[in-house]
Parts: sequence; structure tokens; C-alpha cells
Amino acid sequence: MLVAAAEPTGDSMVVWRAAERLGIPASAEVAAQTEGLLEVGTWVRFRHPLVRSAVYSSEPPSERRAAHRALAEVTDRDGDPDRRAWHLAAAASGPDEEVATELERSAGRAQARGGMAAAAAFLRRAAEFTSEPGPRAERALAAARASLQAGALDAAAELLAMAAARPLDELQQARAALLRGQIAFASGGGSDAPALLVKAAKQLEPLDAALARQTYLDAWLAAMFAGRFAGAGDLHEVSRAARSAPPPADAPSPSDLLLDGLAVLVTEGRAEAAPLLKQAARVFAEEEISMTERLRWGFLAVVAAIMVWDEQCWQAIEVRQLRACREAGLLAQLVIFVNSTAILMTWCGDFAAAASLVAEAEAIAAATGTRFAPFAALWLAGFRGAEAEATPLIEAVIKDSRATGQGLAIQESQRFSAVLYNGLGRYEAAVAQAQQASEQAPELFTSMWVLPELIEAASRTGRTRLAGDALERLGPATSVAQTDWGQGIYARSRALLSDGEDAEGWYRQAVDRLRRTPLRPELARAHLLYGEWLRRQGRRADAREQLRTAHGMFDVIGMEAFAERAGRELAASGGTVRRRTAGTHDQLTPQEAQIAQLARAGLSNPQIAAQLFLSVRTVEWHLRKVFAKLQISSRLQLQRALPDSASAGPMA
Repeated sequence: MLVAAAEPTGDSMVVWRAAERLGIPASAEVAAQTEGLLEVGTWVRFRHPLVRSAVYSSEPPSERRAAHRALAEVTDRDGDPDRRAWHLAAAASGPDEEVATELERSAGRAQARGGMAAAAAFLRRAAEFTSEPGPRAERALAAARASLQAGALDAAAELLAMAAARPLDELQQARAALLRGQIAFASGGGSDAPALLVKAAKQLEPLDAALARQTYLDAWLAAMFAGRFAGAGDLHEVSRAARSAPPPADAPSPSDLLLDGLAVLVTEGRAEAAPLLKQAARVFAEEEISMTERLRWGFLAVVAAIMVWDEQCWQAIEVRQLRACREAGLLAQLVIFVNSTAILMTWCGDFAAAASLVAEAEAIAAATGTRFAPFAALWLAGFRGAEAEATPLIEAVIKDSRATGQGLAIQESQRFSAVLYNGLGRYEAAVAQAQQASEQAPELFTSMWVLPELIEAASRTGRTRLAGDALERLGPATSVAQTDWGQGIYARSRALLSDGEDAEGWYRQAVDRLRRTPLRPELARAHLLYGEWLRRQGRRADAREQLRTAHGMFDVIGMEAFAERAGRELAASGGTVRRRTAGTHDQLTPQEAQIAQLARAGLSNPQIAAQLFLSVRTVEWHLRKVFAKLQISSRLQLQRALPDSASAGPMA
């Protein structure tokens, strides 16, 4: 029974071969079955899991080690090397280099198939069975890195401490410093991480120049999230240090292109950085690059695409990154990409997909303990415009971000306060929030994106000088790339500060440009502003056409505040406000919608449970509620019961 309890798969042939090695007679099976403790067929099954646990824990360690040793001896070295390595580890009574080597090999196989958590567990055991200080520290560092990637932040910190307890050579010390900074960033993107990573990069420069350049990219990302809390490790400090680092020895890698582009962006400006940023974004969006670089730097490639107003590259990178993170089991990166993809879905007006991804991001954050701000939830709440929902979330994010040192989250909260207040028509409040957001990290995207909010709110409150100054800043920001997205936003903003035929020309250009992008909320806002201008010009019939289009788009998308604003303007122009009838699918909670989407895409209940960190029973319970709300009885009927926009498309 001990041998059966020690073999997790319950393979009866393996159990019996091991039992024979220990001299256990066949009559033992009869006795065990007679007592009703287990059943032996193709598989060995205990009457209850507690019986297995009681049998295993009641035996002395020496007996348990003997059982595992016998199981290791009969397990196929080539066919099932990982199970054999696990049994060898359980059979060892102290440090054993052979066992450590087998565990290290198992870690490599686990990592290759996307089992990062399993790889971390194998590497941890390998370190524990290593007696030599140098190899032990090396394996502990590898285990810490794998644990970090798997989202096990406490385990990563513990393993880093294990490595640091032994003398480290210079390169190991630098790599330990790098991990310390990465763990600090993954734990919440706080203010300590940038300075730690810059220090690690400088340590690495004479030892491993390529790794040093990559570490500067880590530092740049951490400084971006820390924002005003970054202190000595702010974006300017990181960018200057990166610019002075040794150049790549060979042809620039994708990460080299990113580092150069982002560093130039901060030190020299958008115009000088634009060619480098475009090239880096295109590489990540279109070319085949190593999975290591893709997984590690994909988010910064998204930043590069955003800075040159290239939503097509942004979307292409997101699709690749989300898939790669899922397949590799990298939860630390996955939470960032789920948020980023949800932001893009929100900006494309697919609130159902965005809400599903927001629910997934919350599940990952709860499972890993990361304290990244819920950026996507902010976006969704701001665009929806339900003040009762958005205001408490914004206030909570600002409070938490001050505590964790995430300046970017505070800036984003201010930006979406401005979006919310513009939708509600409370323009003075929108000016205050947009002005604060626009003054922080002026080189980056949030300060760039908030300028249209500031221009709209300031023009509505008669503060034309403030609006004009913001337009002067927006012009160079959008001119670095002549894309429909950037030029459409600029045209819409400039129209607000123009008169007569000039204003109409800019409004028409904004509508025409934005119509060619997937950013439906921005197009709807262009129709709204054009319609408001037409009504004030006394052209009521023309105004009704634009306002009716805007109202219909806002209503379908789910932008409540802007829909109300468009409705008021439409009624004032003599039009009739019609509202769509909410479908039953609108009654689904975000988690129900997410589970329904995944089921519609063909995932089984266990697969859904694994992806969302839920039990299978919880998934079944939610699906029963979904079926009741949609008035269907099978998964096949989800295809017709859910609209296409609520289905699990390629972005999700």
C-alpha cells in the first residue's frame, strides 16, 4: 500500500514491478482489497484520498525513500524521465548531484512545453540536492527566475535569498541584483524597481553587455510604471544610462532596437525616435523573432507602436503576445498583456470582450499576488461613463497606487476622470483632471492621449488659450506618423478651435480618418462634436444626422454618458432619441460572459477552469447560470445565443 500511495499516477504495472523489487508478495493485493482500502485493476485506486495520505504519512522516512527508490528503478528512463526524476528526488536522503542533474533536465523539458510552474519546482528541488556552493547558487537563481515567470513571487524571493546565502561570483551577484529588481517590479511596479534595475545593468555592463542592455529595458519599463515615484531611477536617468551603455557587438537584436528607440524618445524627442520605434514595432508585429525576446519585450513593443499611432501593429503584437504567454505559462507577463489587450478591445468598442479580459486579469492577479493597477478596468469604467461605477474605482486605484508607488496608474486615473467628465458634460472637472495628467511624463503616451480630452473640455469652458497650448503639443505628437488614428484625433481636436469652413473641413477629415480605424468610440465622438457644432451653427437637419449616428454608436457600444450627451443634443436639434433593447446576453456578469466565450470557442470545462484559476465545479455552476439566462440547454447553442462581438475572437 505504501508503494501504491507513493506512485501518483496509479499505474498498476509500475506499482507491481516496484513491489516485486521490494519482495512484496502478490497476496498483499488480496489483503488490501479485502479490507476495502483500495481497488487494483488497470489502475490502483484508494477508497478515499485520505487513505492514501494516511498510508504514506504513517510510514517512517526510510520506508518512504525505499518505495520511491524502487519506483524510480522501474520507471522508464526514456519514456517517463520526469516521473523517474521525481521518484529519485523523493528517494534521496541528502545532496545528490545525479538527482539534481536529472531534476534540472526535467525542468528544461517542462519549460519547453509551457509548464513554467513545474520547471520552477524541478529547479528548486535541483538546488536543494546540490552540495557545491557555486552550482547550488546557479540552480537557485534559475529556480527564482522560473518562479518569477510563473507568477510565484514569494517563492522567487525565497529562492533568491537561498542563492544569496552562498558566496556568488561577480556575474551571479549582478544576475541576483537583476532578479531583485524584477521581483520588486512584478510585485507591484513600485518605486524601488527602476533604481534596482539600473544598478544591476551597470553591474552587468563589463560582465555581459547584451544582458546589461536587456536590463536597461527592464528598468525603462519599471520607470514608466513608477512615473513620478521613480525618484533617482526615473525615465530620464534610465534613458541616459542606456544611451551610454556599450552598443551591441553584432547586428542589433529586436530588443536593441527597442532600447535605442525608447531611450532616444526620452532624451531627444518623438521626431528623432519615430523611425526607430516604427522599425521595432514592425519587427515584433510581423517578423519571426526568438520566443525569449518576444515574451520578455512584447509590451514595450506595444509602447513603440502606440507612440507612432500604429493601431494595426499594436493589435498584431497583442495577438502574438497573448498567445505566447498562455502557451508558455508566464503569469507574470500574462497579467500585463491581458490588461493591454482589454484596453485595446475597449478602445475598439468591444466592451464584452474587454470585460471578459478584465475578469481574467483579476483572477491572475489574485492567483499570483501581483499588485499591478487594474488599468483595463479603469479604461472600461471611464468609457462606459457610469459615474457610480467609475468614481469609486478611480479613487481606489489612486489610493492604492500612491501606496505602491505606481505613478502611471494615477496619471491614467486622471485621464479617465477627464473622459468620464467630458461624457457627463462636466467640463470644468474634466479640465482639472486632464491638465494634471498632461503635465506628467510628457514624452509618453498617456500625456499624449489626454491632450484631446483637455482640448475638448477647455474649449467648452471658454479657455481657448489653454486649449490652443494643448493643440500645439498634440500636433508634433501626431505628426511623427501620418496614420489615420493620429491624424483623425488631431483633426477632431483642431476643429474645436476653428471657425466656419475650416472647422467643417477638419470635422469631415476627422470622421473620414477615424472611419478607417477600428477605434469606434473615437469615431462616435467625432460625429458627436461635429453634430454639436452643426447645431450651434443653426444647421439642425445636418446636426440631427451626425448626432443620430453618434447616439446610435454610443448606445450600441455601451458608452452611457456620451450616449446621454448625444441624446440631449439630438433632442435639442429636434430629433427623436431611440434606444436599443438590451439583449439577454447583456445580463451576463463579466465572469459569466468570459466563461461563455471560452465555451463558445470550444474549450472544455477543465481547460476553462485552468485558464481562469477556478474549480471545474465553479465553471459548471457559472455555465448553468449562463444557459438559464440565455434560455439554452447546450454548449452548441452558444454559437447563436451570443453575438459575434461577445465571442472569443482572436484578441481574447
